Formats: sequence, C-alpha cells, structure tokens
Amino acid sequence: MAEYWDVLNADRNKTGRVHMRGTPMKAGDYHVVVHVWIWNKKGEFLISKRSPGIDLAGFWQTTGGSAVTGDTSLGAALRETQEELGVILDPFAGERFYTTRLEHDNDPGGWFLDAWLFRAEVDLKEVVLQEGETCDAMWASRETILEMCAAGTFFDNEKWSYMDELFAHCAKEA
Repeated sequence: MAEYWDVLNADRNKTGRVHMRGTPMKAGDYHVVVHVWIWNKKGEFLISKRSPGIDLAGFWQTTGGSAVTGDTSLGAALRETQEELGVILDPFAGERFYTTRLEHDNDPGGWFLDAWLFRAEVDLKEVVLQEGETCDAMWASRETILEMCAAGTFFDNEKWSYMDELFAHCAKEA
C-alpha cells in the first residue's frame, strides 16, 4: 500500500498537496520525519535493530519514520513507536527537543526532522518487533550508543548532529 505525506513549504506550512513516498519531491517541498528516543530511569535509551532485506539492514537505531498524511509530529512519533516496537507511549511523557530543516541528497525536496524524547519504562519482554522492519531491541547507555557509532553499528548519519544535544539535555534531567 502506498504511503502519502502532507507536503509542507519551507516555512513548515501545509501546501494542501500530498506526496507519494518513493517518488522524487519537487524543489521547495518538504515532509516531516520523526526520531523517537525512549529514555528510562537508568539513563538508558531503547534502540532497535533494522531487519535484514531493508534499507540500512543490521544497523541499530532509534525509532523513527515519516509522518503520513494527517499526522502531527507527535502523532507520527507515537504511531511509529507502536508500529516498530509495539510500545504505546504516553503523549504527555514526551517532548520535542530538536527540530531542523534538511535537504534530501537524492532529490530536490527535503524534510523537517523532529527529534522526540519520551521518559518510559519498557520491559523488553513486552516489545513486539515489526516484522520486516525491526529484528531486535535493547536498552543502551549513552556510552554504548557512542561506541556503536564509532564501530559503525549504529546509524548515526552525520545529519543527526543533535545527539550531543540529546545527551546533554538528558544529563541535565538526570
């Protein structure tokens, strides 16, 4: 089934148009992408591993994805987390701590990246991995994630420069 995104302009206003995922966007068109960081009382982050046979297979990452038509950024964060991990987050336990506008490398359009941080205690036995999307999940400390980045096992595209901000924010909250 095709996935459609609301098309936004450079000021993040809806244009009234939709875009089908997988086709090039027009110059000046944007959509919303969310990253969802789940942080527990031990100071660990819930991360998941990408399934074989898909983009970035085998990489560990935080939960995320594109907002579909009609989604808000928060709604997309909640939906993606439930889809990928089977975890239902409390919308009042989260905050959008970072947002930026980015350009696609392979087409003229771009996206608004919203990074969310949720405080939640999730039992790994309760995680339900999305077949064909995620194949493992674990709690990882800041140090472990940075080691995974250095080893090339955590997807840390240089565009996710907010990770330092995330860790600093969490250090203040701890």
